[in-house]
Amino acid sequence: MRLISFAALLLLTAACASQQVSVTNPTTPPENGQVSGPATPAPTSTNTVDPVPARVAESDTTARPPWLKARIAEVLAERKRNPITRILRYDYEGRKVYYISAPCCDQFSNVYDTRGKLICQPDGGITGKGDGKCPDFEKRKTNEKLVWQDPR
Repeated sequence: MRLISFAALLLLTAACASQQVSVTNPTTPPENGQVSGPATPAPTSTNTVDPVPARVAESDTTARPPWLKARIAEVLAERKRNPITRILRYDYEGRKVYYISAPCCDQFSNVYDTRGKLICQPDGGITGKGDGKCPDFEKRKTNEKLVWQDPR
């Protein structure tokens, strides 16, 4: 029994001794002077906080309803959100609607009619699927127009 324990200990020691781990961090300069391959890449100064939309929505030049102007003023009175607030206009179920993006995290985005009445919350929440009142919003919305986004 002692011999088996000694042999196991000897094998473990030999196996671990040959393993070397090399640790680098973002400030370690690349080995070959190039920023490619397995070397650590150089830090970037690119803004990675605000997401860039996959496509740029066409700008909406129509008049904004008073309730929407008030909502924009409320957003501007608060500190800048991450992600920034965006308001988009769509055609949905035969009418114009306004989509206001969620302020953060697991909060709901809101869809309003042209009078400012909340229709539904199509996304957000813990499940990411909104309140369930317009589960087809993503598929059925059309004619996207960017109405406003926080310029800060």
